Amino acid sequence: MAEPPGPDGRSPGRSPAATPLGRFRAEARDAITPRAALVMLGVLIMLGVLILELAFVVSYIGAFHSPTPERIPVAVVAPEAERRAVIDRLNGIPGEPLSGRPADSVAQARTMVLEREVDAALLVAPDRRADQLLVASAGGPSGVQALERVLQEADPSQPVRITDLRPPNEADGRGLAPFYLAVGLVVGGYLASAAVSATYGARPANPHRMLIRLGALAVLSVLSGLGGAIVVDLVFDALPGHFAALWWIGALTTFAAAAAGMAFQVLLGPMGIALSVLIFVVLGNPSAGGVYPSALLPPFWRDLGPALPNGASVTLLRNYAYFGGHHTATAWWVLSAWAAGGVLASALAARFRRGRRSPEPAAATGV
Repeated sequence: MAEPPGPDGRSPGRSPAATPLGRFRAEARDAITPRAALVMLGVLIMLGVLILELAFVVSYIGAFHSPTPERIPVAVVAPEAERRAVIDRLNGIPGEPLSGRPADSVAQARTMVLEREVDAALLVAPDRRADQLLVASAGGPSGVQALERVLQEADPSQPVRITDLRPPNEADGRGLAPFYLAVGLVVGGYLASAAVSATYGARPANPHRMLIRLGALAVLSVLSGLGGAIVVDLVFDALPGHFAALWWIGALTTFAAAAAGMAFQVLLGPMGIALSVLIFVVLGNPSAGGVYPSALLPPFWRDLGPALPNGASVTLLRNYAYFGGHHTATAWWVLSAWAAGGVLASALAARFRRGRRSPEPAAATGV
């Protein structure tokens, strides 16, 4: 009885070189020497680095080269007979830089600004005296400057007096401490996942090892959040008075980046590190709303930023440090989704690979 062919398609006893697959392998080895293969690999790596470099330049310059306000929400307090006309005038400015909405009183307008429902409030003075613009520059000084410029260009004859309800802390400079803290936490997260992969391999062999790695990343994330809170609160006094909130926001930020980075590497191997750099550095940092508020960014970056861990973290850190934690529900959901998604993707990939492994042959037993 003829024996069935082996897994490589050849009959038992036939030389591997006599099969089509064997001949192809032999020809490939002759055509591509090990040295040539190394050269090709080096070229591909350099090409990948070049692509990431150019993507970095395009993303940052594209986001920052021409900050233009678009539909910045502004509450309007004015005499009832004039309110509708003022709102229509603001909304009719060419390019739609502002989006006016009514407020019934000065107190309501102040609350809307401090709870981040709007970026500013315009108090219209009767008899063409100076209007008052209520702002909170802790949410981004460049946004305040853009608002002032838009109003002056819209009606140069009408003076506007700026009242800053919530300026940045003295040690926070231009209100960028939340942004720089978020950048450091995200970078720490994906670098931690890369370090784990470099030490133990990108793809965990089984779910048990995957859980051990995630546990290690979780511990590191808690320590990362603690360290960040110590630096911005106790060391530099940049964001004082919110230590516990900053700690746990920092821990979740680090773990979201670490879990997502691990998932990328489990699914893609070493290429997952490049994907982490693309998402968290090339796209995430310029769209986070740190240097410029999201209302000043071009549409792509403005829409992308809130959906990435960088932007969500900046919103949480800034709004807890300066605005009592208002307007943060979406940011909490975004960070949680990245963390949970990374854990789930890693778990499913590890279990799938375990299921595909061939069972070990049973040991022979004598009777």
